[in-house]
Amino acid sequence: MIQSSFAAAVVVLALVVSPTLFVEVRTGGEARETLQVRLEQADQAFRNRLYEEATARYEGVADDALRQDETSIGAEACAMRARCYLVSGEAEQGRPWLERAADLADSSMPLAWSRYLGVRGRFEWEDGDTEKATATFLRMFEYCEEHGLFDRAVDAAHMIATTGNPEQKYEWALKGIEIAEKGGMKGWLGTLWNNLGWDYVDAGRYDDAGRAFEKAREYHYRGTAELPKLIADYSVAHVMRLQGQLEEARTAMLAVFDWAGRLLDSGNPDALEWVGFSRWELGEIAIAEGDRSTGVAMLKEALRELEAAGMPDWDPGDWDKRNARVQELGSR
Repeated sequence: MIQSSFAAAVVVLALVVSPTLFVEVRTGGEARETLQVRLEQADQAFRNRLYEEATARYEGVADDALRQDETSIGAEACAMRARCYLVSGEAEQGRPWLERAADLADSSMPLAWSRYLGVRGRFEWEDGDTEKATATFLRMFEYCEEHGLFDRAVDAAHMIATTGNPEQKYEWALKGIEIAEKGGMKGWLGTLWNNLGWDYVDAGRYDDAGRAFEKAREYHYRGTAELPKLIADYSVAHVMRLQGQLEEARTAMLAVFDWAGRLLDSGNPDALEWVGFSRWELGEIAIAEGDRSTGVAMLKEALRELEAAGMPDWDPGDWDKRNARVQELGSR
């Protein structure tokens, strides 16, 4: 943190004249600014999927903030500590942290309250209560718009598009994209276009899905992280297969498969699922081209990779569908 020469002089004077005065300076504005920087560092670790690091940072911020009566920052850190448990598949361990955030935050604290609502809605979604989760995210969206928290309003719109009914999904996905584009929130646009693409896939609107995935790829390729770029390429190739463009899909998916393998070999464990997903797609392409034995063998190998990546835990529904697909092919 960069201080003005006047602020630096106050700290030096406090050290020389009075230890008590020094403590007062440390627990005043300077401490709050430092806590805010630490919270932002924890957020950065979370965005980079460094969940162990984020967990430790959020817990440290929560403890120090509450010791210094910085309730709003403490509530944000508690909420995000709960979310770390959620993304790690340990929702029950996160609930006490969410309850702690609920006790600390109220609607007079825009940052804390919006953060709490965002995490609460995700826990409601985890519990399978999509209607309740959607209501929470709608409340969050309205609150964030009212308080000028437009980045968090986009997050709320993104979640409504995830948890809402079929009519809400398209409306809120496009609303989130509109807000993000107007606000220059380029970091959001890859995710928003990607999610809209998958909604179109689910609806069988493959041409629309292809256009959405192309937009998502455009934004992901502006970043530096490799995995989002790989996923963007995977999504485009997946739609090519669904559209019957098998030769183009195979060429694109082979590039994804090779890329995922290199990332895995370089020590990125998150790449394993994409090795599995891309191998699965190559198997489906082989089957569609008439090479059933090769295709089924690839699907079986992909299942082993996806199991090793933990898919039965984080997406049991899709895991069951893929196993049923292999069994169906084996019975023909």
